[in-house]
Amino acid sequence: MHAPGRAYQPNPLGDPRALELTGKITQVLPEKSGTSTRGPWRKQEYVIEIPGEYPKQVCFMVWGDRIDQFGIQQGQELTVHIDLESREYNGRWYTDVKAWRVEPAGQGAGQGDGFDQSGEPPMLDGEPPF
Repeated sequence: MHAPGRAYQPNPLGDPRALELTGKITQVLPEKSGTSTRGPWRKQEYVIEIPGEYPKQVCFMVWGDRIDQFGIQQGQELTVHIDLESREYNGRWYTDVKAWRVEPAGQGAGQGDGFDQSGEPPMLDGEPPF
């Protein structure tokens, strides 16, 4: 679901490969949960290492039932399709990296058993800013 009058686009650049990370899951962080004005919520964060001359690590999050649907485990080689969202809280800016689709690395979009979850990420009203 999305806010009235606001169109949701999982990838605003139009290129389905523009916002994705491919690498190895190096950490599965503890699940967090709570209750906001919109009801109960849960999220889990993961660290993916992007290979290269200078490998990069990126922490991304998965919300709600997608945690169970994606079933991400340490050591998996995955392509994670993401949305980026920043917001200000008490004079500081926080950026979330939210996964909306996960598939085995090397598997193109629309091929095989990718976990396509193209719904809108949950709104952040009443949820912690970190």
